[in-house]
Order: sequence, then C-alpha cells, then structure tokens
Amino acid sequence: MSQSDQPLADITVLDFGQVYNGPYCGFLLAQAGARVIKVESRIGETLRTRGAAAPSSYPFALLNTNKQCITLNIQSRDGQALLKKLVQHVDVVTENFAPGTMDKYGIGADALCALNPRLIYAASTGYGASGPYRDYLGMDITLQAMSGVMSVTGEGDGPPLKTAAAFADFLGGTHLYAGVLTALHQRTRTSKGSVVDISMQDCVFPTLATALGSFFVAGGKQGPRRGNKHPGLALAPYNVYPAKDGYVAIICIREGHFRNLCEAIAQPALVEDERFATNAARCKNMMALDAVIGVWTQSLPKWEVFAKTQAHGVICAPVNDLADVIRDPQLLSRETLKWRPHKGFGEIPQMHTPLRFRGFNPPELTDVPALGTDTDRILKELAGVDDAEIARLRAVEAI
Repeated sequence: MSQSDQPLADITVLDFGQVYNGPYCGFLLAQAGARVIKVESRIGETLRTRGAAAPSSYPFALLNTNKQCITLNIQSRDGQALLKKLVQHVDVVTENFAPGTMDKYGIGADALCALNPRLIYAASTGYGASGPYRDYLGMDITLQAMSGVMSVTGEGDGPPLKTAAAFADFLGGTHLYAGVLTALHQRTRTSKGSVVDISMQDCVFPTLATALGSFFVAGGKQGPRRGNKHPGLALAPYNVYPAKDGYVAIICIREGHFRNLCEAIAQPALVEDERFATNAARCKNMMALDAVIGVWTQSLPKWEVFAKTQAHGVICAPVNDLADVIRDPQLLSRETLKWRPHKGFGEIPQMHTPLRFRGFNPPELTDVPALGTDTDRILKELAGVDDAEIARLRAVEAI
C-alpha cells in the first residue's frame, strides 16, 4: 500500500512534541499516513540529546519513526517568522510544551490560527488551558500523584506507588490524537480550524472508575491500598498467584468463570463449598480461596497454568517480564512489534500503531532522521526559502 492510500495521507503536521506525550500523538498521525514534520531546537529535543545507547534513546526511536525532521529556533525572530510561513501550508500543529511557551514567543494558538484559519492547533499540558492549575508544570509521576492514581496503588501497609509504565503521558498523547482527528472531521463540515486543549489530569481521571465505585459504596471513605486484589475487595478470585517459574494473574467475574476455574484445577467440589458458593462468600473467605488456588498455580510453570485456564474458559495471563514481552508471539504476529536495527542497541523491537483498519496496513517503519535532516528541503517547499536565505538563517542560528 502506498503512502497516498493511507487514511491521513492529505494531512501535514508540525510536531513540536517532547519526550512521550506529544511525540506519541505525532507517531499515531504518521502511522495513519500524515506527513509529520518533527520540529526541534538546534540541539534536538530532550530524548535525542542523551546518546545513542542511553535508556531514553529507545523511546525516541519508537516514537519518532516515519517523521521528517527540521530544526527551528523559536526563540529567535527569524525562527518565529519561518514558523509563521510554514503554518500557512500545514493542517495541524501539535505541542506539549510547558503552559504558555508558544504564546511567550508570539506563536501560540491565536497568532498561528489568525494566519491559517483552517489550522488545528492541538496542545497537551498537565492540567489544561483553564482552571486554577493551568500554569502548573506536570509530568507523568506528578499527574499520577495529583489524579489520585498513586493513592490507590501499592500494598496496604506501604506508601503510595506510581506505576512504572508512563501511562499518564501516553494517555495524554492518545487523547491529543483523538482531539486532532475530531477537529479535522469538524473542519470538513465548517471549513474552520480548532484549538484542541488536552489536560493529562482529565485523561487520567476515568481510569479511577473502579476505585471510585468502591469509594462511594463505602460512603465516601477511601479504603487501604489493595495491592493486586480488587480495589474494593468485591471480586474473588482476583489476584496474582505464584507459579513454579513466576506469577500468573487470574480473575473470575461471573459464576461461570469460577466453575470453570474449579474444573481447571481439578477441584469441582469447591463450587459446593459454602465458603465459595457465591461471590460474596468468596470475598469473605478470600484468603482461604487464594491459598487453594496458589497451591495449584505454584505446582506448574506459568505458561502451563495459562494454557490450562484458557482451555477451560478462565480469564488468566502469565505475568510476563520484559524479555517475554519483546518476543510475544501475538505482538509479533500482528506486527505491533517489529525488530529493526538501531545504531546504539543493535536490533530492537519497534512498534506499529495500535489503530488498525481493515484493508489498510500501517506504513513500513523508517529510521528516525538525524537532527535537521529535512530542514532545507521543507523550508524550500513550504516556506519558499532559497539557498542564500537558508545560509543566512543558519548563520544567525535560526535553524
């Protein structure tokens, strides 16, 4: 499938994304066929500058494939003037700078949309463009804290814990992408652009649905952290259990799931045991039930537990470590992961978009261009800049 056949092939984006949030939105747009031009400072964005084999260089390679790369010094008058030329020939500007950064240089949403009334200007910040927190800085760990997620994560006798996965950043990027697509659809009806305002705090809040349900059932009181158990102790079994070579996660939502589990562990009589006959009884006797299940799970390797439970219609999965994840047959089969060479790490698994459409395959992954690789070509094409002017701009450090 050619690039021109992709769903967003007619869309051009200036991606000012930094670290995870904004770049993930740009990645999704590029994987849908948009022409995504990554705009960086003259020294490069934060993750690029930390070395070819630093931990940050892997996510940089993941999030910036299929993009073109230019440099632009938005602190300089020449850089600001170039952006104002470029923005008249693109559809979307995305950014996740600290609040007010673009406005400070006279190139915020109002200024750029005045130059291009069809422009979609999409920004993701910690707390959004309104409200008492709007000027506060925010990163993944602080959003996990502020949103309440950290308060419900961890063991009951331990401190609040963040998740190691940067889910707040990636939720922000996903919602930024959704906002861009929604605005583009609106533009087809109205011929007018939009300003998209994504708050990471807003994006994280819905993930508390179960925890808040337990909170209100308890009369507005927050219970202790539950570790791997159900936040409200309202389902059993619902836990992570030891296996011979690791751990497995098991959950039974309906009575049929529990009957199936009893068959899988060769203890059908548990269904008639008054301690476990109903979900309410199982929750009351959770420790005893977990002990029974744990005896069975730890007698087998985790993948054998997985196979037996799946064969009996039980919701279960092995707790994969990172070495398992990057070789996961499902991810590889769907080409969600694809192993490619990297100058710092050798072979690494890179990702395709999780958004799939029947009849459309994502474009082939490309290497991330070196800093500023496409600057000259894009300035000539979109801003009408000639070689002499490019030389001058480079001399004054605008690019």
